[in-house]
Amino acid sequence: MQVDLLDERHYSQAMRKTVLPALDACRSEGWFTASAGSHDLHHHDPGKIHYVCFDAHAFDALHISGATAIFRGAVVISHGLTEFAEKFNELAWYFLLAGYSVCIIEHRGHGQSARDVADPDLVWIDDWNRYAEDMSYFCSQIAQEYADGLPLCLFAHSMGGGIGAAVLEQRPTIFDKAVLSSPMIAPRTGLPNWLAAAFVSSACAAGFSKRMAPGQRPFVASARVQDVENVSASRANWFHALRMNNMRRHTSAPTYGWVRESLKLSHSVLQPGMCARIETPVLVFQSGNDDYVLNPPQNRFVQQVRDGGCPAELIRVDNGPHELYSMPNPAMGPYIDRMISFFNDPIRL
Repeated sequence: MQVDLLDERHYSQAMRKTVLPALDACRSEGWFTASAGSHDLHHHDPGKIHYVCFDAHAFDALHISGATAIFRGAVVISHGLTEFAEKFNELAWYFLLAGYSVCIIEHRGHGQSARDVADPDLVWIDDWNRYAEDMSYFCSQIAQEYADGLPLCLFAHSMGGGIGAAVLEQRPTIFDKAVLSSPMIAPRTGLPNWLAAAFVSSACAAGFSKRMAPGQRPFVASARVQDVENVSASRANWFHALRMNNMRRHTSAPTYGWVRESLKLSHSVLQPGMCARIETPVLVFQSGNDDYVLNPPQNRFVQQVRDGGCPAELIRVDNGPHELYSMPNPAMGPYIDRMISFFNDPIRL
């Protein structure tokens, strides 16, 4: 399926006048507490996980030009490190046009979800399994309702891709299709990851768990992207403006504790026995110019999923940026089309 991409020359105008009003008309939000096994759809609690959903039926009632008007299920979006729900509004728009409801979870330490550090710049987690538990609960108890008996698909980027891979292994029947985009199967730390694991574990033991990790920096309000290679300046500047508008979107740096847990997650999802548990067809998009995650572990993950008997395909986007959904339209088009075609293809039993 081909979708009409937003015109980069008039991107902000299209988002404000067309996309956002339509999304607002079919949007709902809520908070839940996964560990308690309950969720509250109306009231914000600082100890809870926030989510945003867009209903395809309400979207179709708007009679948007280009919408398929055929309900196909729901797509869960699992975002990356320091991201937030609103950053994926454009992607949600394309999924809605294709007939899918969209459910976006804001992971712990991000957006409007629970935080355990006072500094709004920092992301910390004490145990990476909490990410997977939150997401499993969200998908099984909330997103499934939006799928309404039809396929529940996953789009997961970077850190969200690592969390998504863990959920695919731990809950093999929760998704019908999964797209992992530049997934954090293993983070890029600047050191061999075995050495980085020893270093950050020692730092955490010394009381630095909630300190900013080496090489990171606080949120920079003046940062703007102009003519960065292989990135749409219109999209990148829109993303930055979203950050500027809300302090809870200023998250910009992982802590020692987060790095420690990201390496533990990587070790877990790359176990051959865990990869063999996956039953969901997987499509992995790999950035050929990735500064944040490592490519070889992605290759290994895909091969091990195949070895376990599950369909898995890797598509390498040569010179693509880490955030593939920020590419200029000539590259963005094939990326979006391939993803939606994958979701639309009949599930082969």
